[in-house]
Amino acid sequence: MNDLNQVMIIGRLTRDAEMKYTAGGFAIASFSIAVNRKRKNGDQWVDEVSYFDVNLFGKSAENLNQYLIKGKQVGIQGELRQDRWEQDGQNRSKVIIVATNVQLLGGNSGGSTGMAQPSGGGYSQNRSQQSYQQRPSNAQPQQNDYDAGQSYGGDSDFPEEIPF
Repeated sequence: MNDLNQVMIIGRLTRDAEMKYTAGGFAIASFSIAVNRKRKNGDQWVDEVSYFDVNLFGKSAENLNQYLIKGKQVGIQGELRQDRWEQDGQNRSKVIIVATNVQLLGGNSGGSTGMAQPSGGGYSQNRSQQSYQQRPSNAQPQQNDYDAGQSYGGDSDFPEEIPF
């Protein structure tokens, strides 16, 4: 039996995406998002921010990199992955989100930059059961019903209201 590892998150980019390529020419876009939530502290509601690192691979990374700029609101669907390494004799680890679908949502937090939205394209990455290597799917371009952006995730749409 396979375990379940899926995450859906909406937040704003804290920095521009950084594009890197492996020795074999495979594209990797790395970026971070901030997710805001309110929680009650005594009688007051306070804002709490969580930060998450995200990696996007392959053609999706190459095609979306120019739109993944600081302040941009995005919806991410993917899985959690734990990176492990040794530094100064100490074992270290970090949990990141490996994006399989990315949806551009609102504009920048600082207002309009005058940059045009992408003119279409549906980008997603699917995994086979046997392999962890990601590859672009043959998703068709689709226009979503949101007034603020384009869909980059195949048949994944985020509802306007989350039922919890």
